[in-house]
Amino acid sequence: MSSETTQSTPAARERLIDTAIALFNRYGFHATGVDRIVAAAKVAKKTLYAHFPSKEELILAALARKEAAFADKFIPMVAAASDDPKERLLTLFEMAKSWFSDPDFFGCIFVNAAVEYSEASHPINACARRFKTLLRGFAHEQAQLGGAADPDRLADQIALLFEGATTVAQVSARPDAATTAKQIAETLIDAAFRK
Repeated sequence: MSSETTQSTPAARERLIDTAIALFNRYGFHATGVDRIVAAAKVAKKTLYAHFPSKEELILAALARKEAAFADKFIPMVAAASDDPKERLLTLFEMAKSWFSDPDFFGCIFVNAAVEYSEASHPINACARRFKTLLRGFAHEQAQLGGAADPDRLADQIALLFEGATTVAQVSARPDAATTAKQIAETLIDAAFRK
């Protein structure tokens, strides 16, 4: 029996997703071909297609993994950092600073996906748009819990500030964009919660 048969397992699927995420982050979606992915994952092309009928299906699986990590790990870590909703909003930027400083930081994989798959009706673009509602939703929830005068406005401001900091960190190689964004967020939060 060939080793290829034994690789059609959940472990091979997870390895393919992990490898794809790393390569998509570093090189982009269109520039990363199936051959590069299977070589880096050390699986046969047949194994990849046994799990993912197309490269786009693999991209969607990679994005789903990143979305789940954000929803199930990042947001709970932010929420656990403080009981104060205002502090939680600021913690977003503290955690972003660590992310921006990581040597494997290549910007937001969802923004990169939306740029490469720019047609609004494309499933990958739709996935990226859906993901972007998560951060705003968390900011809105904290704004409401804290009693902000206009939770919608503050949520929009925080989400936009986070996106801007991420872009500056990526394009200008400036992890300190998170610190600047946090300072601006403090001003916005103070104004939003002023009685």
